[in-house]
Amino acid sequence: MNDDLHTVYTVRRVVPEGAAGVTLILDSPLPTAPGQFVMVWLPGVEERPFSVMDDAPLSVTVADVGPFTHALCALQAGDRVWVRGPYGHGYSQPTGEFLLVGGGSGAASLTLLAARAIAAGRRVVAAIGARTADDLLLAWRFRQLGCELIVATDDGTAGCHGTVLDAIGDRLAMPSSPAAPTSRDRPDSVYACGPEGMLVALARLAEAQGVPCEVSMERTMKCGIGLSGACHCGDRLVCQDGPVFAGQTILRALG
Repeated sequence: MNDDLHTVYTVRRVVPEGAAGVTLILDSPLPTAPGQFVMVWLPGVEERPFSVMDDAPLSVTVADVGPFTHALCALQAGDRVWVRGPYGHGYSQPTGEFLLVGGGSGAASLTLLAARAIAAGRRVVAAIGARTADDLLLAWRFRQLGCELIVATDDGTAGCHGTVLDAIGDRLAMPSSPAAPTSRDRPDSVYACGPEGMLVALARLAEAQGVPCEVSMERTMKCGIGLSGACHCGDRLVCQDGPVFAGQTILRALG
């Protein structure tokens, strides 16, 4: 399939995501690497990038934050959307135990990675954060997959009272540290998506503790194929060179 051409999908099911938005489960698969994204188009409205929440069938999670996403959230079973992609470079998947860290809508970038890792027999801890319990996205999907789930909310209405970085506590601490986790709790790799401030802080923490870290950048992408240049991050284009980057790359560009 030519990924620069739109394919028409029909909405099979709409899963409410509290006050935050919805997950649209479509009617056909789209083979995708974890961390890649697609461009979703409603003719006469707009086109925007979305992480692939699942690829069999293709599913995307939409945070209701503006006119276009509001139009997507209003779709019902039987309605149609137009999709092109997938695009970009996804997460690498080495062996070992994974810690996934999602802030807000960034959780959607991590669910397919969790599914692949668990299918391969790896242990996955997923930590997700939001402002309130009603703003949490995809907790149901991580539980469905069998992840150990850590939740944080800014106002304390669900899980840890604080940020998602507060919630993961000392899980990245070196084994020699008095506050270090057990060998079972310390991950071999960290993957994250969310606000840039969170990603920079996590990348610094992972680097200091010697844990490999990859982060997925959320930037405005107008084309998805590197033509507009709107999604630059330092000297990189998020749509072509990312959206997933090594933590050290992000620290050089933003830190």
